[in-house]
Amino acid sequence: MNQVISNTTRIKQINVELVKDALIELVYGTKQSISNITGLSVATCGNILNELIESGEVIEIDLEQPSGGRPARRFMYNANYSYVACIDLSYQQGIYKIAYAVTNLVGEIIEEDSVTVDNITYQSIVHHIDRLIANYKIIKAIGIGVPAVVYEGVVVGECDIKNLTNFPLEKELKIVFDKKIIVENDMNLKALGFYRKQNYDPDQNIAVINFPKDKCIGSGVIVGGHVVKGNTNFAGEVSYLPLDVPQEQLVYELNKDGRLVPLVVKIITSVIAVINPATIALTGELVKSDMLEDIFNGCLEIIPREHLPEIIIRENIQDDYINGLVSVTIESLTCDVQLVKKRI
Repeated sequence: MNQVISNTTRIKQINVELVKDALIELVYGTKQSISNITGLSVATCGNILNELIESGEVIEIDLEQPSGGRPARRFMYNANYSYVACIDLSYQQGIYKIAYAVTNLVGEIIEEDSVTVDNITYQSIVHHIDRLIANYKIIKAIGIGVPAVVYEGVVVGECDIKNLTNFPLEKELKIVFDKKIIVENDMNLKALGFYRKQNYDPDQNIAVINFPKDKCIGSGVIVGGHVVKGNTNFAGEVSYLPLDVPQEQLVYELNKDGRLVPLVVKIITSVIAVINPATIALTGELVKSDMLEDIFNGCLEIIPREHLPEIIIRENIQDDYINGLVSVTIESLTCDVQLVKKRI
């Protein structure tokens, strides 16, 4: 009996998300138009809409203009029903920075800024979130991007922000704040934001590889529209590839004259052989546009031309980063059950 109740509740949650998604796509809609998009009955759509109106997440607007019959009620999704706060924690060239964005439920920016701080600690993160919540009391979810592997909410292994190394950031923040909390690897977020911004076909694969100055390289990989994380969220840690250079010496080698392009080629060809991407975007201070021809020709010596992806330089990845962080934070508020087609 409990299983039946659980299944019924989950189906209801999925139907609610379908209705909300349809309204966001339509901008405004009637019960009939929402039914047409979702495949749900008009009666089911009507019941869900009534509940969403009562909660304030949907607004009823002017009646549809009559065309011979009774005018239909029209509905609009209330994007400002609640907000999300997205925070990017970084340490670059000796500078600690906290960048943030507060958005509504369709990703429209309400406030966006960045601040330089002396250090980033758990306490400073809590202080920053407290300030945002004090300014925007309808914040319902908080997403945080960190330059490290994140597994089950724990910042695993080395992190550029030393105070967060092996720290259970997500768990600790959930104790303090009665909000949805998401902590995610920065490269996964950059890859997701880039992928969605380019409007790729859902079946296409892409990779974003970061070559920062004086720091470890990393990547984010999208396969079939989904971020590839792996068994312990270690996927994309390309600095661990067998590059004939000890891992602890790789940063030094990448910064040496004449060593960068051959190492970039080895990394790219490894990624191509594994996921066969449509596009590989290179970012970070070390890669320059005048290197592209040498990189492409180097890859061509190893990979047949017909399998080579488009290789581009993404000089400014910050907008993609924020876009990816906003996306996953908003999605954390939706039903965690998804209906997907089986892919072979």
